[in-house]
Amino acid sequence: MARKPARKPAHQSTRASAARGPAAPTGDRDKIIAAFLALLAEKRIEQIGFAAIAAAAGVPLAQLRGEFGSTLAILAAHIKAVDRAVLAEQSGDMEEEPPRERLFDVLMRRLEVLSPHREAVRSLLRSATRNPPLAVALNGLAVRSQQWMLTAAGVNASGPRGMMRAQGLALLFASVLRTWIHDEDPGLAPTMAALDRALARGQRFAGLLDNLCGVPARLCRLRPGRRRRRAQDSEESAAA
Repeated sequence: MARKPARKPAHQSTRASAARGPAAPTGDRDKIIAAFLALLAEKRIEQIGFAAIAAAAGVPLAQLRGEFGSTLAILAAHIKAVDRAVLAEQSGDMEEEPPRERLFDVLMRRLEVLSPHREAVRSLLRSATRNPPLAVALNGLAVRSQQWMLTAAGVNASGPRGMMRAQGLALLFASVLRTWIHDEDPGLAPTMAALDRALARGQRFAGLLDNLCGVPARLCRLRPGRRRRRAQDSEESAAA
């Protein structure tokens, strides 16, 4: 039987925006964040000093200090901006999908928003493997962010169980990022496949989405979502 045609993906407008590049910074705060990300794409975060950020942003050191107290604070502001961009792309056409598929869609939107900053993400991942204190700090930022992603997907992120879900999702997403930074496929089929596998592992072993569908988890897995169908089709076409 022929596959049912997928509806137009909700993330398509996001990908088009990403292809045009990020919006030009409009204020000193935005200029500082953009300058920091540009520097991060070229060197490790440990090598980036305040003087270099101020010079790249074209602001006095006093202005930089007034806006941010550390490079991690600049990074946190960037992550918050990414969160807001993902949440702003919220659409109602995923409401009938199971939680795992909704979460898949939210995380793919996040990757699309991050696409202009892939080299900066690559740099951060490299530094985190060599710097345990940095890895701990980045994990804290990631957990807070993933609480919002869970909420966007309609998954409870409150209380101790919600925190556990957010921590599991932060680790899961970090593993997917390691595929994404090397993914040269315009359709991101390898990344989508990696995310699908990671969510399946999280559902089976970490209880990330257990009992959230109102039916057993094994039944939630029987309905492949639109994005995952496209990933499977892309992999099948590549293998043919």
